[in-house]
Amino acid sequence: MAAESLSGFLDIRAAAPFLVAAMAFYFLVEQLSYHRKKGPLPGPPLVVPFLGSVAHMIRDPAGYWDGQAARAKKSGAGLAADFLVGRFIVFIRDSELSQRVFANVRPDAFHLIGHPFGKKLFGEHNLIYMFGEDHKDLRRRIAPNFTPRALSTYAALQQRVILAHLRRWLDRSAAEGGRAFPIRVPCRDMNLETSQTVFVGPYLTGEARRRFERDYNLFNVGLMALPVDLPGFAFRRARQGVARLVRTLGECARESKARMRAGGEPECLVDYWMQDTLREIEEAASAGRPPPAHTDDEEIGGFMFDFLFAAQDASTSSLCWAVSALDSHPDVLARVRAEVAAVWSPESGEPITAEKIQAMRYTQAVAREVVRHRPPATLVPHIAGEAFRLTEWYTVPKGAIVFPSVYESSFQGFPEAEKFDPERFFSESRREDVAFKRNFLAFGAGPHQCVGQRYALNHLVLFMALFVSVVDFRRERSPGCDDPVYMPTIVPKDGCAVRLTQRRAKLPSF
Repeated sequence: MAAESLSGFLDIRAAAPFLVAAMAFYFLVEQLSYHRKKGPLPGPPLVVPFLGSVAHMIRDPAGYWDGQAARAKKSGAGLAADFLVGRFIVFIRDSELSQRVFANVRPDAFHLIGHPFGKKLFGEHNLIYMFGEDHKDLRRRIAPNFTPRALSTYAALQQRVILAHLRRWLDRSAAEGGRAFPIRVPCRDMNLETSQTVFVGPYLTGEARRRFERDYNLFNVGLMALPVDLPGFAFRRARQGVARLVRTLGECARESKARMRAGGEPECLVDYWMQDTLREIEEAASAGRPPPAHTDDEEIGGFMFDFLFAAQDASTSSLCWAVSALDSHPDVLARVRAEVAAVWSPESGEPITAEKIQAMRYTQAVAREVVRHRPPATLVPHIAGEAFRLTEWYTVPKGAIVFPSVYESSFQGFPEAEKFDPERFFSESRREDVAFKRNFLAFGAGPHQCVGQRYALNHLVLFMALFVSVVDFRRERSPGCDDPVYMPTIVPKDGCAVRLTQRRAKLPSF
């Protein structure tokens, strides 16, 4: 046994120089490949083999991306390079270069991925991965989901959920003796219930909603984890959770089709979608053609998951920043309260109608400024399907992941961009939403611009209108409390801790 052990030890010692040489060769090839792709872009001179800067990105996302922005700005190039988990990346700070990426989503240019490892996480059947006529056709079919009539239906549902959660927040505050508590998680829970209710409301049982919440939480955790697709890792659990969520949403689509076929009136988003889809299916059947593309139940479930992802965490971010901004700017809060009170009273017993939402022009301007000042999805990752000449002096190599920074664009062009100023979107003389439209990229641009942006802004307007009408609040401020942190969208570092008291003797009920 001793002889065998000695022999094995000697074999290892003999192989060690070759292993060291192989590792050195791999390191050299990786560094040379990185520098060839980086070209004139600013970036680290050496990168950690395979992992690159991923540890820094996961440990301190805000600091990592701030560093990329600083490099891009200091160099004057508007671009910076780095290396993450075996992938070369390009950070884009310049608004016009970001616009070029958004405008060139096609098979031979950029592919929107939503997350550096999005296809593994979200699955292949997703709206964000589609191109050309197929993508246009699906967006056309989705359009009935966001008509004024549909948005009016959703507004009533949104308000019921918001008010139910505000009651819970006030009860919690009273039970805890009026102490401040962070509202990020309560906002997230409220938004998840809102999304469930608006998207597939009548088709989810109580138990299905609880399973839905557990699976969505697994997805959220996996979104920020190392992309290790092995049993026991958060990324694998997230993938499995997404698969279950898509199946659940597909079953909701199936039930909606049955109810719409029976002549039911639309009560939620999937009903508006299926009502029009059934018409197209029946027209195809009458003409002897197969069903139109993208009308399969589970495939629709995948598309609805895309809506859910887009609405959930982005909205949580915006609600937290809205509360923080209203607290920081008493003059803005007073104007919002006065405008809401002029068109709607909690004592009316009626929800805020679509017409009244349109009348709240200043509150809408506040919502747009919240989204500009703190765009929730700060980065919109794309992958280069082919080499793409982004500037006269730099070509993005095939396979590179590019990160257009919506956050950086929001602070370019606008006068006093660091200042929270809703007047920039309210004043007829300023019209900054028009003058600096190419820098307002919170909802993206080009063929993949957010299809539900009107719904998202309505949700923020409705929340602010109800919140300021029924709640008195005070932000509990501490050093650095409003520093942005990634959860996965940006939120205040302290989770937006506030003290809440009931503003009226009785909360509205409808």
